[in-house]
Amino acid sequence: MAVARPVRVLGLAAVMIWIFFIYSLFNGKGQPPNLKGKTPPSFEHDPMLDPTGEPEGPLHRASELYAPGIQNSARINATLLSLVRNEELEGMLQAMRDLERTWNHKFNYPWTFFNDVPFTEEFKKRTQEVTKAQCNYELIPKEHWEVPSWINNDLFLESTKVLKEQGIQYADKISYHQMCRWNSGMFYKHPALANTQYYWRVEPKVHFFCDVDYDVFRYMQDNNKTYGFTINLYDAPKSIPKLWPTTLEFLAEHAGYLHKNNALDWLTDKVRRPEHNDKANGYSTCHFWSNFEIGDMNFWRSKVYEDYFNHLDRAGGFFYERWGDAPVHSIALGLFEDKSRIHWFRDIGYQHIPFFNCPNSPKCKGCVTGRFTDGESFLYKEDCRPNWFKYVGQG
Repeated sequence: MAVARPVRVLGLAAVMIWIFFIYSLFNGKGQPPNLKGKTPPSFEHDPMLDPTGEPEGPLHRASELYAPGIQNSARINATLLSLVRNEELEGMLQAMRDLERTWNHKFNYPWTFFNDVPFTEEFKKRTQEVTKAQCNYELIPKEHWEVPSWINNDLFLESTKVLKEQGIQYADKISYHQMCRWNSGMFYKHPALANTQYYWRVEPKVHFFCDVDYDVFRYMQDNNKTYGFTINLYDAPKSIPKLWPTTLEFLAEHAGYLHKNNALDWLTDKVRRPEHNDKANGYSTCHFWSNFEIGDMNFWRSKVYEDYFNHLDRAGGFFYERWGDAPVHSIALGLFEDKSRIHWFRDIGYQHIPFFNCPNSPKCKGCVTGRFTDGESFLYKEDCRPNWFKYVGQG
């Protein structure tokens, strides 16, 4: 029996709607399949697509005063800093070559490498060959790296088992927990950094894409900046469920530590990703991705931060959960520092897989302008820059 034309049309429409539904379900909830180099769906307009120049104000340029090994140089007390294993040598060399090519060959700031075991002679020889600047190789004191005495090993093993079942990456790797704790509250206490104020953290395998022609450390000093970042993300809320409640306990005891010009709105936003706020018990999980950070260690050395870190450390969350240095640093900065002293280095092209900071600048080569990730489209929802721009700005 023939089917009436209107019924056939309705049937075809139903099939098309079903196909669209299935496509949307398996393609990032309806987002375009390829967003590379385009504006993320969280932005009306991504500022990375606008022409990017250098920061405003006086800038210190390369000169003979930045030559390597000279007395009374123009360099200030700052270092490039890396926590790295001997077996990560090739990745470290790649990152060093990038940063030396784009910036440090002009300014020759020293490199300081940290490891929990001694560096090999091969590591020392090959890293020094990449730069004319001084290289320092430091061993982390055992008391800075070992698991604290108050951590219950049985509870740690049981906790990591639960985290692993929840899909939390690196949850069962004790060295990862130790690394997060060291980066959060130990690195700046190393005797080798006693007379150093500023640092630029560099990890193996990262990429730098843009020529930077001014002394970044002098910019931080001259403009009274405490912290600089490139990428701003959401964290996995199941890795830090007690971090914010533990922070609120600290604030209840130290209400005077909260800075008047804080970034609390950024830390507690629940509009863009309410499920993250709920699972993290009031914390948006927004954080500066700390594999890139340029900072003033005087902030970490302050009584305010030291009291905060000690409170977190005694709570055990670096081991019983997976508290990372990125959310710990970010929460501390957002609560206890003037938010105007936190700077977005939009002009520094950077990649740590799978995310980018790629400016629209003729000084940049090797990355796609405005690209946030070269991974799957669902990764765009991890971008928390819109919240930072909304509550703080683009300075």
